[in-house]
Amino acid sequence: MPAAAINAFPRPRSLKRFLARIVCWVFLLLVLPLGVILWGCVQPLRAGSASSRRVASPDRLRKHVVTLSETYHPRSWGHTANLDLCADYISRQLEKTGARTEFQDYTAQGVVCRNVRAFFGPATGERVVVGAHYDAVAGSPGADDNASGVAGLIELAGLLAGETNLPRTIELVAYTLEEPPFFRGEEMGSFRHAQLLKREGVKVRAMIALEMIGYYRDEENSQHFPVFLMRPFYPSRGDFLAVVGNLSQSSLTRAVLSGMKGATDLPVYSINAPWFVPGIDLSDHRSYWHHGFDAVMVTDTAFYRNREYHGARDTADRLDYTRMAQAVVAVHQAVLSLARE
Repeated sequence: MPAAAINAFPRPRSLKRFLARIVCWVFLLLVLPLGVILWGCVQPLRAGSASSRRVASPDRLRKHVVTLSETYHPRSWGHTANLDLCADYISRQLEKTGARTEFQDYTAQGVVCRNVRAFFGPATGERVVVGAHYDAVAGSPGADDNASGVAGLIELAGLLAGETNLPRTIELVAYTLEEPPFFRGEEMGSFRHAQLLKREGVKVRAMIALEMIGYYRDEENSQHFPVFLMRPFYPSRGDFLAVVGNLSQSSLTRAVLSGMKGATDLPVYSINAPWFVPGIDLSDHRSYWHHGFDAVMVTDTAFYRNREYHGARDTADRLDYTRMAQAVVAVHQAVLSLARE
């Protein structure tokens, strides 16, 4: 090796300074900006609301989950009779709360399918929409995915029944055909519902999708993430609920987080991330994005926590109905704040 090249190579002491500068620049140019971005996406210091005095029933939630995941199993595409029984059951439960209810019928692959709609508050004007899909993926009882969300929707209706003088309409919707082979397609129940609202010129203040709200874990490292840099900002235990939106939904995400956080003892976190991050758009809220409405998902984070996601062991006995009841109360608080702001 030429002497000039040898002299140009950093000596031990200067090598340490050289490496220190490299580490510093990597931190300044890569790690710090990413940390700042994640800090903004996670919104860790967002203030919460006052504690709610409302109470949801764990026993009723369990009953609804068992009925959907066991009595009407299977409820995947191709089992039209069971899907119709689910729709009838959900409609009856919503009617019991005093809500104005109706079916939205449409055709998918030559089969008549039904969304179930329930209304609280004024008959016209701007509205807040809360929805959950009642179908399940083939081969799974779908207790968490998504009987938990539908049970939460029914229990939410019970809490809303006691509210008077709502300035905005609150519409609850139980969707059919969220799961494959329809996901991301125009025959999803939520797509057809959002399409209907758009066609009728309805102004939507916000849409919240309830997607898997019943599975919680208290063990360390029971929570997983799509990006390792998220770890410092969230608990390692799967004991929280998440509000999820894309980058354009940060305002709504903050509003829903503020409404839910502090309403109960259940911790609530949030994230806004690009739609291509795995899990960000995996529910009915994406149908509303497509039609230009603001929408977020409330979830227990699905496969990032529940290892039986889309599996045969996604059963009713694995869910935590006490914390699910807290989730419903928190969502109720957020919905009221959106309806009254």
